[in-house]
Amino acid sequence: MKIEGNRPSRVGAANRAGGANRAAASTAASSGHHVQDSAAVMGIPEAELTPKVRDAIMTLMEEVARLREELNNNRGRIQHLERRADQDSLLPVYNRRAFVRELTRAISMTERYGAPSTVIYFDVNNMKQINDTYGHPAGDAALRHVAESLLELVRDSDVVGRLGGDEFGVILYQIDADVAQEKSSQLAQEIAKKPVPFNDTELSVHVTFGAYTFNGVEDAGQALAEADKAMYERKQNGLKTAAPQ
Repeated sequence: MKIEGNRPSRVGAANRAGGANRAAASTAASSGHHVQDSAAVMGIPEAELTPKVRDAIMTLMEEVARLREELNNNRGRIQHLERRADQDSLLPVYNRRAFVRELTRAISMTERYGAPSTVIYFDVNNMKQINDTYGHPAGDAALRHVAESLLELVRDSDVVGRLGGDEFGVILYQIDADVAQEKSSQLAQEIAKKPVPFNDTELSVHVTFGAYTFNGVEDAGQALAEADKAMYERKQNGLKTAAPQ
């Protein structure tokens, strides 16, 4: 049998034409059902479903679909902007505003349910020396190391934020004072354990911490101030975390 290139046969053309007609009829029938359903919802009797009414309902349905799609797109953009507004400009953690908001929520939960939670205040030691010796990109690398270490070592339910400059905060949900001290020490040791590679050298990064366990009567500013005070006292007493031997 000889096949003549790609020339379509009359039978094939007829089949395709029939299929197209059937598809068009199916689409029209489907649209008719949608229009009738919508008319029923609107309380329009089927006898009054004239061509003009049908066209008006179709136009209205298309407009509703367009508005629904636009609303979904706007919601996605709003969520994206909210995430950007909450994130620190340099690091993949909350900025101070968002952290304080989350701390306020944590305090409200403690007040409501009675389970204590803890906020930890971290300060990176000798950040000025790192910046002066190696430049601000080295300081940024040190800050990134601290942020990523904290994110890796706390639970997904906990909160990590940058409070400003070389200061970080962590909210440990449902953690009492004794456990919080132990966890804070572990976090500081893990940060110090891994030197940060930068160009041809390795940066040794250490932090000092202070923890405050709140009971729900404080506000976020008071809780942060108490944790900051504990951190400052620890630094004044020379209780900095040394690198593991």
